Amino acid sequence: MAGCATTANPEAPSATAAQGEGHSPLYPAGPLRPITPGTASSHTVAGIDAPADLWDRIRRGFAMPDFDSELVRDREQWYASRPDYMQRMTERSRKYLFHIVEELERRNMPTELALLPYIESAFNPQAVSSAKAAGMWQFMPATGTYFDLKQNAFRDDRRDVLASTRAALDYLQKLYGMFGDWHLALAAYNWGEGSVSRAIARNEKQGLPTGYADLSMPGETRMYVPKLQAVKNIVADPERFGVELPLILNHPYFQSVEITRDIDVSLVASLAGIREEDFRALNPSLHRPVILAAGMPRILLPWDNAQVFRRNLEAYSEGQYASWTVWTVPSTMSVAAAAQRTGMSEADLRQVNGIPPRMMIKAGSALMVPRAATTRQDVSSHLADNGQIAFAPEIVTRRTTVRAAKRGETVAAIARRYQVSAADVADWNDVKPSGRFKPGEAVTMYLPVRLAPTSLARTNAKQPVARAAAPARAAKATRTPARSASAPTRTSAKTRVSARRP
Repeated sequence: MAGCATTANPEAPSATAAQGEGHSPLYPAGPLRPITPGTASSHTVAGIDAPADLWDRIRRGFAMPDFDSELVRDREQWYASRPDYMQRMTERSRKYLFHIVEELERRNMPTELALLPYIESAFNPQAVSSAKAAGMWQFMPATGTYFDLKQNAFRDDRRDVLASTRAALDYLQKLYGMFGDWHLALAAYNWGEGSVSRAIARNEKQGLPTGYADLSMPGETRMYVPKLQAVKNIVADPERFGVELPLILNHPYFQSVEITRDIDVSLVASLAGIREEDFRALNPSLHRPVILAAGMPRILLPWDNAQVFRRNLEAYSEGQYASWTVWTVPSTMSVAAAAQRTGMSEADLRQVNGIPPRMMIKAGSALMVPRAATTRQDVSSHLADNGQIAFAPEIVTRRTTVRAAKRGETVAAIARRYQVSAADVADWNDVKPSGRFKPGEAVTMYLPVRLAPTSLARTNAKQPVARAAAPARAAKATRTPARSASAPTRTSAKTRVSARRP
């Protein structure tokens, strides 16, 4: 700390140089003047006291340039006028905020970024947007895969506290490296790096500035940095906005605990002395009632409960740790058949594995099933990391051409003949529901075709094979592709859409 007592003059020669080379000392011109209080206080000395709480620690790490606009003031008013919302959001964040701040400081990144999940998800790790972005940091499936966030039948690391934070900060660092500007990096996090790059290129081509405020962008991205700035301003001076931030101690909320065997979530919660819902709040990536050690070797527990869990686990001697295991479906089968094979009720099998109605389970799917009392082997790492469940509709439709009777038929009569709705027949043929077809006219229909389980097992097949034909009087099917209930629909997807946007 001795170095803090004096302030060096960068223009003065060093003592070593003066002594070693025989230079004459330099004296200021004119008489010496006393140092005034104003001069003495012109150089501030950094405080060495510990932060009073985590909010204070965050404020000390603010390093991004402030963004000033009417949009910021609009968002300040929005948040400040909703104290209940702010209270819920900040209370929820107390579990995760210390870890995020630690990671930001370790990477020498601005601590404003610790506030970003307030904008993305209101710090809800279970948040899912309409575009299927998930978790506190709202990762899209493809972006999550790029940053090695596993998404399988047992867990979704886009919701994992440690993994998603690591991926989000990796991504933000990558974007800052691309654009050299935190506001543009944030725009790219919300809108996509390609979209921001193209917007910059358009402005450069027209000789326009390329800052965040100068680019043409969607409304959501336009509000993105103002929202973060508004939250930053409230955290910096909550009293000015009449906001009371909950006390969050500058101390870890959780500990990471090693898991070496598959173990039920309910047993972990019991041994740790916490509620299962509190365990899931710290381990929100879990889909199923069991933790597979090969895929998730560490869990998070509240700081004081971690040691309780370790002691109780060491003393536990009441049987197996896990009452569930994974069964790989050998061939495509109905839910009823799978339930019979596993000794479960159909309702329980559906509930545990999230199987929707009117679906068959495809071959190779990884199902969570009861573990036999004699089973000693845990689930393999390959299955724990890569297990998926795939479904095929029990019934799909195939485009078929039929002929109206020789005397002609109404739309309603055709619909009755093939047991479909008149509105559908009218829609398929671009006619009115009250219309009539000419004698022998070709009529387009989409008729149900029951799938053969043996054909569904061929997961590489592009077209399911029909087990049963359409009704007896239905005519031949055309060569056009089948329209499956599971076929993807054409949608306009945004690069990122965040949940719970104010």
